[in-house]
Amino acid sequence: MSIISLIIKREFIAKVRNKSFIVMTFLSPLLFVGLAAFVGYLSTMKADTKRIAIHDESGLFAQEFTAINQKNGEYKYLDLSVIDLKFLKDSITNENYEGLLYIPKVESTKDFENKIQFISNNSPSISFIENVQEVITDKLTKTNFIQAKLDTLAIAKAKANINISLSKASGEESVKGLNEIKIGIGGAFGYLIMMFIIIYGNMVMRSVIEEKTSRIVEIIISSVKPFQLMMGKIIGTALAGLLQFFIWALIGLSLMFAASLFFGVDVGPTAKLSPELIQAAQQEVTGTAQMYIKELWNLPIASILIGFVIYFIGGYFLYSSFYAAIGAAVDNQTDSQQFLLPIIMPLMLSVYVGFFTVINDPHGTVAVVFSMIPLTSPIVMLMRIPFGVPLWQIAISVTLLFGTFFSVVWFAAKIYRIGILMYGKKPTWGELYKWLKY
Repeated sequence: MSIISLIIKREFIAKVRNKSFIVMTFLSPLLFVGLAAFVGYLSTMKADTKRIAIHDESGLFAQEFTAINQKNGEYKYLDLSVIDLKFLKDSITNENYEGLLYIPKVESTKDFENKIQFISNNSPSISFIENVQEVITDKLTKTNFIQAKLDTLAIAKAKANINISLSKASGEESVKGLNEIKIGIGGAFGYLIMMFIIIYGNMVMRSVIEEKTSRIVEIIISSVKPFQLMMGKIIGTALAGLLQFFIWALIGLSLMFAASLFFGVDVGPTAKLSPELIQAAQQEVTGTAQMYIKELWNLPIASILIGFVIYFIGGYFLYSSFYAAIGAAVDNQTDSQQFLLPIIMPLMLSVYVGFFTVINDPHGTVAVVFSMIPLTSPIVMLMRIPFGVPLWQIAISVTLLFGTFFSVVWFAAKIYRIGILMYGKKPTWGELYKWLKY
């Protein structure tokens, strides 16, 4: 067995036998489900009702706002027009009310546009102000229609309510929000890659620092070359990460398959829904869930999973080379902080590009370019794959990624070879550049 194989085996066994690795491998899916359930529970909790005082001198709007109270909203409107305005303002100062909506008496409805005030100690939310403006606007619009002697009932009946149904060119029914589902799936895989590049990259860096500070590395490199040690650590840690992801994929697919059986969906990319089920999907929640699950099965699941493994390996190897070089260059984790920011920035950039660009234009210039750049392609390309990416683009992206990895490994090995035996000195960017020339 080669020396690198022995190092890989040692690193892999050390990682998978770690109790925290075993616990988190099986506990993490449950934590994610629990966290999602907790967030869903929090979203269903009602906020404390906020009391809004209304002083309506015109007498046109108070009833419109008090009628909203029947909807059990976050705000409760109180018609206090008979109370003196100054007293109400003092009540706002004493925080007896969340705010005061003051509507003066005007000669013309046109004057309402700039004379209505909302008085409060704290700035209200934009959504609240927009809702108040909408109520006043609707009331004024109806008043203007009446003054113009227009038939408001006829106008209301003339309003159209359009609900566009979606279908594919093949004639199959589709669902709304499919792009959001695709970016959510791609984003989840991309985010996992980013998090575990950081987690396992830091693991490689800490391992190098520990062996360096304990002087064990002086014994190790008497038998192996620094390059072999670096690659063994990177590959061994990568295999442990892939094993963890494989277990999570099995758990996720099992849960998805169980959901399909629960809702009675025929799984598979060519699965068809009968006309009866399509009709039920438009009327019942269960039927809607069937259509969404069917669309999930129609996604390029194999391409997503294979792409995830390839980009995880390429992205991890690329960034772990940086982490290993940093670990060899410094004596402790505190000194490594100055070198970590340039590594993390491309990862953060790729997440923002993915969520703000790919969702709107997955095949646009910005999305395509960043899915080719090696430092951002592991995340951006994964976000594009659910939308369907030409094979030649994936091939170019993967080639550039692994080509850059081999180049970075060559430079990182130079830093690793020099820095692994240097102690007691904080390296600078200039010194790292000099090490590349040795």
